[in-house]
Amino acid sequence: MDCRRPLRFPAAERSSLFEVCENHVLKPAVASILLIACCLAAATRFEDPKPPEPASIEERAAVEPTAHPGVTLHARPAPLAPGAVTEDWPAFLGRSGQPASGETSLLRAFGQDGPKLLWELSKGTGYSSPSIQGDYLVYLHRSGNEEAIECLRPETGERYWSYRYPTDFSDRYGYNNGPRSSPVIDGDHVYTYGAQGKLHCLRLKTGQVVWRRDVATEFRVPQDFFGIATTPLIEGDLLILNVGAPGGPEVVAFDKLTGRMVWGVGDQWGASYATPVIARVHGKRRLFVLGGGESRPPTGGLLSINPLDGGLDFRFPWRSRSFESVNASCPVVTGNRVLVSATYRTGAALIEVKSDWTFAKLWENSDFDLHWTTAVYDQGHYYAFSGRNEPDAKLTCVNAGSGETVWSESLEWQETVQVQGEARAFHASPLRGNLLKVDGRFLALGEHGHLMWLDLSPAGPKILDRARLFLARETWAPPVISRGLLYVSQNSRSIDPPAGPRLLCFDLRGR
Repeated sequence: MDCRRPLRFPAAERSSLFEVCENHVLKPAVASILLIACCLAAATRFEDPKPPEPASIEERAAVEPTAHPGVTLHARPAPLAPGAVTEDWPAFLGRSGQPASGETSLLRAFGQDGPKLLWELSKGTGYSSPSIQGDYLVYLHRSGNEEAIECLRPETGERYWSYRYPTDFSDRYGYNNGPRSSPVIDGDHVYTYGAQGKLHCLRLKTGQVVWRRDVATEFRVPQDFFGIATTPLIEGDLLILNVGAPGGPEVVAFDKLTGRMVWGVGDQWGASYATPVIARVHGKRRLFVLGGGESRPPTGGLLSINPLDGGLDFRFPWRSRSFESVNASCPVVTGNRVLVSATYRTGAALIEVKSDWTFAKLWENSDFDLHWTTAVYDQGHYYAFSGRNEPDAKLTCVNAGSGETVWSESLEWQETVQVQGEARAFHASPLRGNLLKVDGRFLALGEHGHLMWLDLSPAGPKILDRARLFLARETWAPPVISRGLLYVSQNSRSIDPPAGPRLLCFDLRGR
């Protein structure tokens, strides 16, 4: 039987069969047969345009790290504090897909000179953030006419391996021409998605290519405004991608070990720049994908999908209203409610997912317009840096129950910077920064390179401490924390200190 042209069951029967298999009610053999039947029945009309050939990979021992010629090692990290809780950061926004970390015992005060710089990688172009699992850090950037996947040791920047492939991507609006998506580490494999839609699966410990796909070419996806920025999502045996092919599929699930398409869904909206989010709603796993790329008129919004079979629950239209625009803020799921937001005259909306997989819009707030940052939920409130442009950026608190703006403030202070040996005063601000909820407070990374500890509550924002890591524009990737170490992508040349684009590792371990 051709799995791409299967028999089809009614939606109700398909759902009940999947629930039986998911809950392990049947004996394993019977459950496996039913699960295969369900997968065949649930597949859409979309065919895999070019399934990868089975790979034949020789077994190799794990590569030992050696000095990286582009890394400068400044210091070794302090030991972890007794009882410190640490975790990996295997994908964009960490383990949960939301801007929150379970790490504890972090440095509470940065000190006069800021957190200690441990090492720096002189990098090429791009807006990616690193991903970390155990003793492996993977970073994606562009060097010359190649996109480079670098596998480094997190504490020292030593290199295990590097894999490169050609690219001629050019940003239509003059921003840098590097990749925007972050790597995803899953067990023994790492997955990357370049700015031109080249998808790779490599072995984490050796850098060997397991499979690769030119997704943009195979699915005939035209270059969007700013290239591809969505990061893949791993769910069980699937790698899920916000593809946005014209006429569909909008979302595709590949077998993560073979690269072959398992299901595809949707034929209306292009791909956004946001990363898919997985969550448990009403006791079931659900995939939430924000779609919406280049189209006239501008169309897009939230898709709710059953990841088991690609069944579409509903669409909620919500997209930036301007033609030239960005949908880049990831959905935020809390319980059975989902927050979506976009700038360009749009704002935020909160929907409630019903137990029959319909939805109701609870409220909308036109002032809570998030550009590429993702909101943090904390004790009944959402916090994020809102605003489309630098001048109108504000740190905003919204009541999750009512949707009302509690406060919206521009955090500003005076600073002095050295420019060609001359001291100059200026007004500093985090502008369109990123927030991370961690260790009982909020860590903020401003888009010019400022790092802050914040206390955020409905009473207002309070800066507990701040440091300037560097002074450079386009610091748009969120901060990454793993094992008490902080990783920051500096994406343009800094004024003070004068330095080119870098990946920086700081010691944030408490003493």
